[in-house]
Amino acid sequence: MAEQLTFNWPTGVALGPNDFFVSAANAQAFAMLTAPQSWPDRKLAIVGPKGCGKSHLARIFQIQSGAQTLNAKTMPADFQPSADCVIVEDMETLPDTAQEAMFHLHNHLRNTGGTLLMTAQDAPTRWQIPLPDLASRMQATTITQIANPDDALLSALIMKLFADRQIMPGPPLVQYLTTRIERSFAAAADIVARLDAAALAQGRKINKALAADLLDK
Repeated sequence: MAEQLTFNWPTGVALGPNDFFVSAANAQAFAMLTAPQSWPDRKLAIVGPKGCGKSHLARIFQIQSGAQTLNAKTMPADFQPSADCVIVEDMETLPDTAQEAMFHLHNHLRNTGGTLLMTAQDAPTRWQIPLPDLASRMQATTITQIANPDDALLSALIMKLFADRQIMPGPPLVQYLTTRIERSFAAAADIVARLDAAALAQGRKINKALAADLLDK
């Protein structure tokens, strides 16, 4: 039977505070996010693998604080903050052209009692920052790390990834996937995307049988 034509419609990602599942893997990061007054120099870097919830936590913090949010990759060389609380995501992608701007942002927030939250996949010591003054300040940043998911978080993550696609998986499927896939955020995102695509292409239900077909290949 010929496969159906399918389209990769964008999925809506739920990033509200009530959509974040706290477990042992991310409890420290979540707790620190709720107490910015305790951050040394009022700056913090959330570090963890892709898909672990860094942007979700940043969004929660933005809602709570009214912070200005931008991505490091697109930071303009003449960036000027419009708030006393700033979130810079994906710090490892900061271009050389924005090094001075980031340096001045850091100093401005420190001197005015502002707050700086950053996200990245790696610790600041691994960021490629050729400007020595900025590098030293970034390396002095307090870090909170999100670990690979435990079983509870992996199950919750799988359910959330399905929900973002308007799919409600049954408990047997979630349990099955939790025991079969690699315990990582990337693996969870990959299997949910593959199941959704396979179900659309083959005209099948998303269930344990379809998952077994994909995972046993």
